[in-house]
Amino acid sequence: MRLHSAVAAAAGALMLVLAVPGSASAAVGQFRYSYKTADGYDAVGFINNPESGRCIDIRGAGSDGTSASYAPKNLTDSTATVFLEAGCTGAAFYSLRPGAGASERLLVRSVVFS
Repeated sequence: MRLHSAVAAAAGALMLVLAVPGSASAAVGQFRYSYKTADGYDAVGFINNPESGRCIDIRGAGSDGTSASYAPKNLTDSTATVFLEAGCTGAAFYSLRPGAGASERLLVRSVVFS
């Protein structure tokens, strides 16, 4: 009887472990953006398989304090919300559905994926 109870308890514990969600999920794919280097050259940056639900300040964007990245392309399987301000703050934001891109007029400094 005790062995039966121990097996049942172990099975229940295993089911609980399997039911608990794993670590943070990620958007699968690549997020691309363009920016100007400090020397004034056009460059392309990218983020591979970005973590979902976490604000990402875009590398290269605003590194000189004035310019932002532009022309984002969301080649992931999640919606990307891009912000003009760093830290995913401010009233200026735009959502890009999976597979969508935007023109060079859309300026971005941070992004978060759903």
